[in-house]
Amino acid sequence: MKGIRWRLTVNFIIVIMVSVTILEVMLIYTVQQNYYDSLRGNLTNQIKISADMYSKYYSDTSLENNILYNVDAFWNQSNALVEIVNSEGRIVMDSSGTFPDLHEATEDIQTALKGKMGEWTGKMSGRKVMSVAYPLTSGGKVVGALRFIASTEEIDKSIKSTANVFIIIGVFVILILGLLSVFLADTILVPLKEVTEAAESMAEGNFKIRSRKKRNDEIGKLSDTLNYMADEIIRREQLKNDFITSVSHELRTPLTSIMGWALTLQNERFRQEETLTDGLGIIAKESGRLTGMVEELLDFSKFVSGRIKLEYEEVDLAGLLSDIRKQFMMRAVRENIDFTVNCGKDLPDLKTDGNRLKQLFINILDNAFNFTNAGGSVCFEAEVSEKELKFCISDTGCGISAEELPMVKEKFYKGRSSMSKNGIGLSICEEIVNQMKGRMEIESEIGAGTQVTVILPFKGRSND
Repeated sequence: MKGIRWRLTVNFIIVIMVSVTILEVMLIYTVQQNYYDSLRGNLTNQIKISADMYSKYYSDTSLENNILYNVDAFWNQSNALVEIVNSEGRIVMDSSGTFPDLHEATEDIQTALKGKMGEWTGKMSGRKVMSVAYPLTSGGKVVGALRFIASTEEIDKSIKSTANVFIIIGVFVILILGLLSVFLADTILVPLKEVTEAAESMAEGNFKIRSRKKRNDEIGKLSDTLNYMADEIIRREQLKNDFITSVSHELRTPLTSIMGWALTLQNERFRQEETLTDGLGIIAKESGRLTGMVEELLDFSKFVSGRIKLEYEEVDLAGLLSDIRKQFMMRAVRENIDFTVNCGKDLPDLKTDGNRLKQLFINILDNAFNFTNAGGSVCFEAEVSEKELKFCISDTGCGISAEELPMVKEKFYKGRSSMSKNGIGLSICEEIVNQMKGRMEIESEIGAGTQVTVILPFKGRSND
């Protein structure tokens, strides 16, 4: 399997090679253009001087006579091969002293005979050449053309030599940067390897190990995330252990009471009617409490695993709140707590799971009563707007500290108060509210009480 080091190095080298190649091509092209422009410029300057000299000193004589008597004047200004072309496009003289046969004029000659300077690059006698043609005028009329031809072989050799130097330098740069890319790959791989080793150690159960953060980059952020995950796992593991300890203790209490009374009632000395009545009553009460805790645990397990599905129906909210008020009123009287339920008479029906909604309110109210001392108060209010229903349950109990408040809805969290139960009541409430597409907000202050607000979506009243 090819590792990240290999892929990074190859990718770096590919980028370097492409960049160097593009740069090399641009440099070689620039050098070639400079060489050819220099040659073209020299030929152009020389041919203009010769053409101007013809116009000034020899234009009063025919082209043919000038070729016979003054031909040397045309090529004294240049080392290039010189050709003289008449107005018909036929080459009548070149600097070698020959009179070549008539042949088709090249494009530079055709341009010159039209009164403009022409250029041409191609092969002549098997050699690559560059030619420049310029019109010869007499009395404002083009009587022929002067053509300078220079070989580009030396230029091409110079260009090739320069290109070879550039290629050697490019190869050297690729090798150096290739080695540097290995080092650059290590700057990514070494910290990534350390993060991987820390993650593997965590996967084996060692959550005390920490990944060292070296830079504030993506890998550094990964280290922070990994360390945060380990801290959260440790914290949640501790919460889970505390939860198991708490539940075990709470389950043991009714079981101990049930077993104690069962053993007592087996003894013939304690089978009086009064003792039997008291014992069976305690067994029934503790069994009910035990059943309630088990059902709560089962509900919690189902919610966490996603096996709970809400059964939607039209729920009479006013009737539901009235039932809840009756259910808690006797407890309020018994515990000397002022309990009030305030809701408008026109509270609408809500399409939801009535049983789960009632469970939600009962859990929150049970907490409110548990943490409110005698003489205190618990208030349940309901408000309706166009898009949502708001239910507020407030108490004047002991309150929750600012440190604990963000964690009270977490799974397994058991508050520090001695009145805290097994730590899953509010977790179940949170799961129910989430499934109802709502939200639950908790505000609290030590010594001032707590307010739990449940907000559920509401589509509004129908216009019947």
